[in-house]
Formats: sequence, structure tokens, C-alpha cells
Amino acid sequence: MNELNLPEPIAAYFEADKRDGQAVARCFTKDGVVKDEGQIHVGLAAIEAWKTAASAQFSYVTKPVSFDKQERHCIVTGRVTGDFPGSPVDLKYVFMLERGKIASLEITL
Repeated sequence: MNELNLPEPIAAYFEADKRDGQAVARCFTKDGVVKDEGQIHVGLAAIEAWKTAASAQFSYVTKPVSFDKQERHCIVTGRVTGDFPGSPVDLKYVFMLERGKIASLEITL
């Protein structure tokens, strides 16, 4: 999975994304932030709920295909394939890390 040499918190996120909201939330700082589809989710409970809702709506898998680091941002392009309209799609995941955890994640087209 980590053939792109992703930083450990990011590799852990993509592994957790295959499981459930609780596993994903554990990858974040206690006041972590996710921005996705025009919504902002702050804190572990909100991040867990976001992931749980996304998984309930569609089945999907994400394969990281590229990684770049720009100053404090780690940018991963992920190919997302699943049972949603427009599949597959390449999404950009912009991470900021803090003390071995994800402090923020923004997911965009």
C-alpha cells in the first residue's frame, strides 16, 4: 500500500478508509478537521460520523496514485472506484500533519 512512500499518518488513513468511521477518526488529532463536498467536520465524533455516512451511501475503494509535498501540505491524488455516479474519479486529498496525526484533510476534485 505504501509504495508511494506516504507519511505514516496518511498511509494509516487510507488503510482505515477501507474499514469504518472509528478507524478513520483515530487517524486525526482530537480537534482534526475534514473538508469534503462543501461540508466541514470538526472533531473526532464529527469525522467518524462523516466517514460512516459516506460508507453507508456508497461502496468505494481509494488507491493513492501520486504524492507531493508542498511546504506544510501533503497532497495525494487518489483514484476512487465504487458504485457512485461518475466512478472512477481522481480526487485530491490535501493533508496537514501534526504530531504524528492528521490535523486537517481537504478532499477536492
